Amino acid sequence: MHKGSCLCGAVTFQLSGALAPPSVCHCRMCRKMSGHAWASTHVPQSALELSGQDSLIWYRASVNARRGFCGVCGSFLFWQHEEEDRISIAMGAFDTPTGTKLARHIFVDDKGDYYDLEDGLPQQG
Repeated sequence: MHKGSCLCGAVTFQLSGALAPPSVCHCRMCRKMSGHAWASTHVPQSALELSGQDSLIWYRASVNARRGFCGVCGSFLFWQHEEEDRISIAMGAFDTPTGTKLARHIFVDDKGDYYDLEDGLPQQG
């Protein structure tokens, strides 16, 4: 069982089963939303159990996707493409060990100029 929450605990989640290997997104939107790159895993939406949904705010980030934030503390927790049945979850929101390792970097062409990617992981434009 994997458990997690926002910073203040108003939004909590749990899910069972293995997590997909996380990706780190360096796109402009993720950098603006999180303050840096955003690492996440994804799971089938049906596997995610949410509590505190009254504190969860969804922001329409593009015509195809939305981002879920805690309305109390502002933690950026979720990303969801509206045409997919899975949801991405911020790796930093997990309370328990995930047993995963980063798999790749995506949208590296948009990454900030103040850091380098030297971990040897695959990188996608």
